[in-house]
Amino acid sequence: MQKFIRIEAVAAPLPLANVDTDMIIPAHYMKALTRSGLGQHLFRELRYDADGRERADFILNRSPFRDAEILIAERNFGCGSSREHAVWALTDFGIRCVIAPSFGDIFAGNARKNGLLLIRLSDADCARLRQDVATSRFAPIVVDLVTQQIYSATGEVTPFVIDPADRQILLQGLDDIERTMRHADAIARFESTRAGRA
Repeated sequence: MQKFIRIEAVAAPLPLANVDTDMIIPAHYMKALTRSGLGQHLFRELRYDADGRERADFILNRSPFRDAEILIAERNFGCGSSREHAVWALTDFGIRCVIAPSFGDIFAGNARKNGLLLIRLSDADCARLRQDVATSRFAPIVVDLVTQQIYSATGEVTPFVIDPADRQILLQGLDDIERTMRHADAIARFESTRAGRA
């Protein structure tokens, strides 16, 4: 899993509430068993019309947001079903961080396991951050997980709080298997004593 320490990237304002996992990636595109290629279907029904043509008014179809690594959304992002493909589609597109007032619980767990940083800010702070991005003509912003601060091009600094355990997982870039393997010696000792008792 890729470490998340600090990124300076384009942030795409996405002023939509209750973005569910089916909106993030429709079930029709979840047949693949791998993560690669899912980014092309991210927000499929918002990004493309019925004939498969890009909708010019959707934020991720416009420059510079085609290269966005940060989304600034509204409340309840990632609600709905438990599909991990939603996180895979976001990360395959290139999104490394989503900022919103709240997230679906299962989506948040899937995000942590896949290296996607979720930052919870108040409704007012998210609205202000979207405005800061527009005011600065969509210049890149900085998200620093070490200092737990967001630096806007306008000079605004927004602190954020994240669970310390989640922070360490992201800073170290450790998925569930890698975290388990850090205890390989202890597991081996347990298994050897267990085998001796059998």
